[in-house]
Amino acid sequence: MIRLAKEYFSDERQDDLNQIGQSLQRSDVPGHVTGKTAYFADRSFPGMLHLKMVRSPHHHARIRSIDVSEAERHPGVVRVLTHKDVPHNVYTILILIQIGPEDEQVLAADKVRWKGEAVVAVLADSERAAHEAAAKVKVDYEVLPAVLDMDAALAPGAPIVNEYHGNNYYTYDSGSHRKVRFGDVERGFAEADHILEQTYESSPIEQAPTETTGCIVVPEGNDRFTCYTNTQALFFTLDNTSIILQMPGHKLHFVGGTVGGGFGGKVDVIVEPIAILASRLTGRPVSFIYSRYEEMQISSPRAAEKIVIKDGVTRDGRILARKVTGYTDAGAYSRHSPYGAQKGAAHYPGPYTVPNVWIDTYCVYTNRTPSSAMRGFGVTIADFALEVQMDKLARLIGMDPLEFRFINAYRDGDMKAHRQPTEGAALIECMQEASRAANWPVAEKYLRMSSYKEV
Repeated sequence: MIRLAKEYFSDERQDDLNQIGQSLQRSDVPGHVTGKTAYFADRSFPGMLHLKMVRSPHHHARIRSIDVSEAERHPGVVRVLTHKDVPHNVYTILILIQIGPEDEQVLAADKVRWKGEAVVAVLADSERAAHEAAAKVKVDYEVLPAVLDMDAALAPGAPIVNEYHGNNYYTYDSGSHRKVRFGDVERGFAEADHILEQTYESSPIEQAPTETTGCIVVPEGNDRFTCYTNTQALFFTLDNTSIILQMPGHKLHFVGGTVGGGFGGKVDVIVEPIAILASRLTGRPVSFIYSRYEEMQISSPRAAEKIVIKDGVTRDGRILARKVTGYTDAGAYSRHSPYGAQKGAAHYPGPYTVPNVWIDTYCVYTNRTPSSAMRGFGVTIADFALEVQMDKLARLIGMDPLEFRFINAYRDGDMKAHRQPTEGAALIECMQEASRAANWPVAEKYLRMSSYKEV
């Protein structure tokens, strides 16, 4: 049950709210419960072709040659596409906000850098024909050494995963990693009564939506195309597609709408550019929909992360210093991972006022499936690590873990490690309500605290 706690900050709040604290029906509920909701794949068009992708069976390999002749002769096949057909074959999603370099090939040209990377697209009159023809594409690979974890990727002499970067890490304007420096962390450790250093690690997590990634493209004439898609980032996808296909945006009509589960996993530009290109080259509608296997193996998971946290704390519960080194496994390409690692750098101090902070975060390239967005990526695993660390610190000094958080919680006016003053925190009040709801006893002095004034 949700309670609107109006007794807090009554002098700062307007009381004319008509949404917060109310139970409101989602606008899409009637369609869902009656089975009337339309998804992109509910559409069918005369003469529609089916696109199936030939993918790399190797984590890392050089492409010596590609032979599509037998596939082209297969009954039902209309066209086979390789990297030579893609107008702008090398791209990166975040180039739209000036984050480069472009580092990912739409269809692999010289190398494959992860198991499942797209190499050849086959278009046929039926899914079966497309599958059968894809199996007849012959790719001659020279298998290369692969690095499958971040420690191996960062080790001296490791094979380079992505030559567009030149190193197995993303280069920020601050160098090989994103940095946050605040106060004097070594002095803070020297003044601390206890020091605790712990390492936390996570594995990639697949979003597993009920509806797999896909789109259907229809040529509308005059070099215009309508793309029915389940992307979660409609204009992001449209703009990137425009760059990849070297087409003006007004020639592309993207139709989104209901997404059958995404959780951040459908923000990458994966299926739309090649499907539109296929429709453009054949003059026919094209369907490109991931199988369940492809969704699990090919779509971007949440990144694996490694987080090393070192804290200095006084015996009475005040954190004096925090040093964090974070590693984000981008997989073979950047996609959204440089942004995710940067978010971690801003987030690692946690919602706590720590006077001395040192943070380094690395975006690391490995020969794994490229990672990307998933619900709070860059900070979700960070929060897990930070809060487990807080519990361990409280146990170390023999203090109640919630009371320990009251002591360190930031309040309005406190300076954060990235040099922004805290405003509208309300953390103290949230913990007070949580302690009451959970019947978690805390000392009365903590229940009298406020986020913006002493009582």
